[in-house]
Amino acid sequence: MNYAEFQKQVSLSRQDIYREVFAENRKTIRVKKEGTVVKNLERIFNATLKISNKKGFQAMSMRDLSREANLSMGALYSYFKSKEELLEMLQHQRRTITKRILAEHIETEPDPAARLNVAIRTHLYLSEVMQPWFYFAYMETKNLSKKQQAEAIESELFTENIFAEILAQGQAQGTFINQDGQLTASLIKSMLQDWYLKRWKYARRKISVDQYAQFVLKFVQAFILDSNKGETKKK
Repeated sequence: MNYAEFQKQVSLSRQDIYREVFAENRKTIRVKKEGTVVKNLERIFNATLKISNKKGFQAMSMRDLSREANLSMGALYSYFKSKEELLEMLQHQRRTITKRILAEHIETEPDPAARLNVAIRTHLYLSEVMQPWFYFAYMETKNLSKKQQAEAIESELFTENIFAEILAQGQAQGTFINQDGQLTASLIKSMLQDWYLKRWKYARRKISVDQYAQFVLKFVQAFILDSNKGETKKK
């Protein structure tokens, strides 16, 4: 699977994302016409990401958001009651999508080597599709409430534990050599985060997401695969 194939497989249009947001917040969003909600949520979220990724969410005023989204203050408050609620909507949706798509892709792969390959590629490709969201989620975690910070930490550990579980499975089957699985998973997660947190660096070097995925996979495989098992390594 490469990035182009991932884009074809995954139904993740912006309209799909905002329909999900509307479905989960139907009780609190005061506008009930789906078409209007989807269109305006896209404007609100895009404006929030644009402003926040330039000067930070806490520095963004509602008036800033109103101007950038081209919506009145009253219209904004039809979708959320406060900046804190908007922040939670953004963070929650990114976590939900990540968990769902990762689960959908890796559950079809019984072989641990193939499963790890798919998990790494899926995480990278998803962060490429939603780079502003991933960057925002990481940078704004410090501004969440204690409860929301706990949820963010749980989400971080969720994806890290996916890698740890795959590594444990591979070690149990003899596919992977015995290494510290949790620490290895943590390092994999760090390499994946570097892609969306320092996207400018790789863009400057003209490194594509497929090239980065291939490098990460080779790096990880060199560490966890038994070099004496040629057949395993070819996979």
